[in-house]
Amino acid sequence: MLQVDGLQVVQGDFALSADFKIKAGQRVAVIGPSGAGKSTLLGAIGGYIPIVTGRVVVDGRDITNAAPDKRSIAMLFQDGNLFPHLTLAQNVGLGLRPALRLTADERQQVAHALGRVGLGDLGARKPGDVSGGQQSRAALARVLVQDRPLLLLDEPFAALGPALRAEMLDLTSEVARHTGATVLMITHAPEDAERAADQVLFVDGGQVDAPRAVADIMANPPEALRTYLGR
Repeated sequence: MLQVDGLQVVQGDFALSADFKIKAGQRVAVIGPSGAGKSTLLGAIGGYIPIVTGRVVVDGRDITNAAPDKRSIAMLFQDGNLFPHLTLAQNVGLGLRPALRLTADERQQVAHALGRVGLGDLGARKPGDVSGGQQSRAALARVLVQDRPLLLLDEPFAALGPALRAEMLDLTSEVARHTGATVLMITHAPEDAERAADQVLFVDGGQVDAPRAVADIMANPPEALRTYLGR
């Protein structure tokens, strides 16, 4: 379970407030206007943005003051953060050991993660030698190899075309169901939420609403969400 209690984040003249709970295994779309605080929310949960007050609890463990790599959280950013001079396998291996001094068992974990995302025979290639979709798969594999209970996705598939984006959303959902991971995924596309999420967190003006089931919130959106959707 992810529990965010009385969270307050301040960045310059922008403030974010959040208070919600998400059950383990849920896939949650985080939607809202640009500048509303979506990335700030994920950054605070992931430990990349300081929290003024409040706490973040994952599976009963208070991680509010823990370093990002000690939070039982894996985060996938917009650009995927693949290093061009490393092979796909090495990029994935960074999820286990930044120094890439992998044991035989860890190398097997990397191979398994690459296979799970359909890149089993491409581990020796570098990012520049594969397609954009395959780069996204490699970035997802690096998240998967960490085997964390909470995955944070900050629009990692936004630059992909509609068909490929849908494919990556389906793959992410499939993997999350298989591992039982909880997923928070930022998206600007309502159709992505309807395709790949169980619930929606709507963020507007630094305020995070309580999560609601996708079908419910899309059928009966609050006024701010209605305006955002153009309805």
